[in-house]
Order: sequence, then C-alpha cells, then structure tokens
Amino acid sequence: MSTNTLKTYVLLAGLGGLLVLAGSFFGRGGAIIGLLIGLVFVGGSYWFSDKLAIKASRARPVSEQEAPELYRIVRDLTMRANMPMPKLFVTPSPQPNAFATGRNEDHAAVAVTQGIMSVLSEDELRGVLAHELAHVKNNDILIGSVAAAVAMGITFLARMVMWGALFGGGRDDEGGNPLGLLAMAFLAPMAAGLLQMALSRSREFEADRSGAGLMGGGESLARALEKLEVSAKKIPMNVNPAQASMYIVNPLSGRRVNFARLFSTHPSTQERITRLRDWRP
Repeated sequence: MSTNTLKTYVLLAGLGGLLVLAGSFFGRGGAIIGLLIGLVFVGGSYWFSDKLAIKASRARPVSEQEAPELYRIVRDLTMRANMPMPKLFVTPSPQPNAFATGRNEDHAAVAVTQGIMSVLSEDELRGVLAHELAHVKNNDILIGSVAAAVAMGITFLARMVMWGALFGGGRDDEGGNPLGLLAMAFLAPMAAGLLQMALSRSREFEADRSGAGLMGGGESLARALEKLEVSAKKIPMNVNPAQASMYIVNPLSGRRVNFARLFSTHPSTQERITRLRDWRP
C-alpha cells in the first residue's frame, strides 16, 4: 500500500469518526445516524471527489478542436511519462491557475483556467501541465480531492451542529451538551483546514520536483510560478476555500487574511521557485 493511499484511508476514517461523534451529541440514536451519514459521505468522497472538484470550479470539458495546443502538450507529456491521457477541462476564471483531480491515473482530469492560456508562454504552460501530471503520476491527486471534499463536508456539518445547538439540539435533558456542540462547530473546520494544509504543502514540493524531472529542468515551471503568483494576487477567484489546496498556486492569495502564512494551503512560492532553479537530475 502506498503512503498516499494510507493517508487517504486515515482521512476518510477520521471523517467517519467525526460524524459519529457529532451525532452522539444529539443523544441516543444520534451516533448511529452519524455513522450512516459518515458511510455515505466517505463513499461519495472516494468515488466522486473528481466530479465534485470539477463542478465546484465550474469547469467544462474541452475538445481537441477547441484547445489544440493544450492537447498537444498534454499528449506529449503523458507519452514521456508513460501514463494515460487525462480528461481536459477549462474553467471560466480569468485568474491564471490549474489543478488535477481524480482517484487514479485511469480516472484523472486536468483543468486549466481561461486566464492561464493567455498569460503563459507555451514552455511555461508545459511546465505547469508537467506539474499537474506529476500529481497524477505520484498518485496523490486522490488525497487532495478527498481532503477538499472532507473539508467541505466538515464545514457543512459544523454549520448544522451550530444551528442545532442554538435552536435546541442536544439539550441537557437528552444527554447532549450545547456548549460542546458550539465548540465542535468552531474547532472542526479549523482541524480540517490544518490537516489539508499539512497534506497540500508536501505534495506541492514533490509535484514540482517530479514535474521538473519530466521536463528535464525546473526553469519553465519556475517562470510560470512567478507569473501565476503575481496574477493570483491581482485577479480574484470565486472558489470555495476547501478547494483552494488543489490549485498550483493558492487562488485566494489576494485576499487579506490575518496569519495568512500560518494558514496557507501552499508552501511559499518563492521557496518553490528557488528549489526548482536548484533542481538537478
């Protein structure tokens, strides 16, 4: 079993356990309901994480006639990497960015934003696509997609728990604890976000390294990251924060957030660029 597969199972098991715990706050029978919801959500996260990511980004499938350059680059890179051709999508966002999703090489998708097609040179775009295909090749796109789905699910669950506590759910005479429910409503999304960040940062470094290996050098991806980082800070993207970790650069980096570095889903872009330019085969 690969390390990323093990991480995925642990992540899904943690989600199931959290749902059972949340249900237990609502008295007898709540834990069973939480377990049933957990089983449904865990299964959905595994099998439909790619579809959720594509839908969340409002991406549409693109044909070779519509995007011949995109197909040509991806076909060449997949042949070099000896891997199947993924499905290709384009999102309507003007912010230059890209992400990969899917549970394995045979069920993978790569999406680029409309903005990236007009900002990067062909060589820089090739570097970005090599990075995304490296995510696929490294079998780590599943854990990123599942982590995003889990974070969205936990956020939704926390809101339900909060409203349940405020409007009478989990009353003391039923064995529940309203203060515990409210604490969980605030802390659960924070815990999910921290887990997502830890997973995302290590994956980005590895995909940069593997992408540079596929390209035979890191300069084209380094130049692309410089452009993408500047653009991300100038051009906003309407994206769910739970999905931000999937993108090659943080699509929310233009937002002003306190402690932004601590709670970033991505490693420092400058550090990534430095590592790429120091890359040696």
